[in-house]
Amino acid sequence: MPADEFLCVRCARYNRTCCQRSEIYTTPADEQRIRNFTGRDDFTGYRRPDNVEYAGQDNDPVWRDRVFRADGSRRVLNRQPNGDCTFLGPHGCVLPLEIRPLVCRLYPYDYEAAGIREELSHGCPLELLRSGQGLIVALEMNIEDARRWHQQLYQEVQNEVHG
Repeated sequence: MPADEFLCVRCARYNRTCCQRSEIYTTPADEQRIRNFTGRDDFTGYRRPDNVEYAGQDNDPVWRDRVFRADGSRRVLNRQPNGDCTFLGPHGCVLPLEIRPLVCRLYPYDYEAAGIREELSHGCPLELLRSGQGLIVALEMNIEDARRWHQQLYQEVQNEVHG
């Protein structure tokens, strides 16, 4: 692997990314940002979680009560025929960072309405990290951005309206 290759590029080639295994919830504002950037409106749909454990969210009543509709579905990004996120390209996400859904920007930080948890989410193939490299450093992330995106996410979740 090239020394300057970004972790997400290596991960996408590994076929185990969050973009290939996760259902990505989008806020109404995420959807608008993506629509404005792409000119498309065919990139989301309402679906129930594949993982039934995700549907409960009893540890985060704000998420449970605002994100999910009465039938248990929520707005998520569509997938390509091979299962990849509709915006996953050969070099990672094709959307600029500030256009991506907030949950994508936050990953692998784990969170709930009260804030960001100390422990990271599981799922990144840590074996792809270079020797001695931490995940947050490899992803070029920082906690200040994560806190800002977390606050924005929960503000936008409050605007979720289900008919």
